Amino acid sequence: MAERVTILGDGAMATVCSILLTQGGHEVVMWGAFEQSIERLIQDRQQRTLLPGVRVPESVRLTANDDDCFDGCTLILSAIPTQYMRSIWQRLKPHVPAGVPIISVAKGIENSSLLRPTQIIADVLGGKQLVDGQWVGPVCDWPLVALSGPNIAAEIARYLPATAVAASDDATIAQRVQATFSTQWFRVYTNNDVIGVELAGAIKNVIALAAGVLDGLAAGNNAKAALVTRGLVEIIRLGVAMGAREATFHGLAGLGDLITTCVSPEGRNRRVGEQIGRGAKLNDILATMESVAEGVPTTQSVLQLAQRFKVAMPITEAVHSVLFENRDVLEALADLMRRDPKAEAGI
Repeated sequence: MAERVTILGDGAMATVCSILLTQGGHEVVMWGAFEQSIERLIQDRQQRTLLPGVRVPESVRLTANDDDCFDGCTLILSAIPTQYMRSIWQRLKPHVPAGVPIISVAKGIENSSLLRPTQIIADVLGGKQLVDGQWVGPVCDWPLVALSGPNIAAEIARYLPATAVAASDDATIAQRVQATFSTQWFRVYTNNDVIGVELAGAIKNVIALAAGVLDGLAAGNNAKAALVTRGLVEIIRLGVAMGAREATFHGLAGLGDLITTCVSPEGRNRRVGEQIGRGAKLNDILATMESVAEGVPTTQSVLQLAQRFKVAMPITEAVHSVLFENRDVLEALADLMRRDPKAEAGI
């Protein structure tokens, strides 16, 4: 069945999703928060900085108008970075049609609330609040889906084969999203572990920052393999403590996304880490970036969650100390290597 999808956001992931959806025969509207940015896209439809050579399909309607971007939509795709989601959804809340399923492709954890992307949407639209770990307030009437996986935007834009996971508490909605996004080069699986899928997508960016640091230091493949392996252990520890299933982290949204983000030269978080490993300062790096490296703010959130749930996450702690405490990268790496000996099975 053909869908009419409103995409919120006009960045790299929003663009590749518009390509996937139009290839699948769906009608797409892409909304941007800034009229100037949308006007530039309307002129030539090219993502010159974020995705050089990639064009937004001609059939996609581009708009910065809050009033009519949802007209007739049957699905909403939120492609907004996590730290900006709350303000955007608060802005658009009066216009969001009731009951339309909402799909999030963001990978992060909000600093102010420590909420995952779908939780932020539920908090804004449903008015629920998290009190002592329990949701209190009206129930969100919008079905929510997390779409995640090893999805480097530039590769999808080049029609290279990729996979993803559509996670929702509602199996029917997850299957609907699966059918909507599936193409000959993009395969979607379903999952009902929303917590695990979203946590995996968020925390892997923290590990990718560390992977980039190792690349910047020319620490070698042995070190990278150890980092990815032990990084997965940290992700599983926190995820299980927060109610996720361990099996999720061994799948595409977990291990699959972690590997891709840690090795791909096109991964933003890995690139930030690599520059830090070469001696650059974080503020200088971020000042030159056109896109968002979600792992940077998410590192702060993950460390707070680790402390709240009393979970040991030494790699995350080391990344945090380098990013926000001006710690020398070689000193942080040495401390990780000098940790007390232990059996691998005692993760």
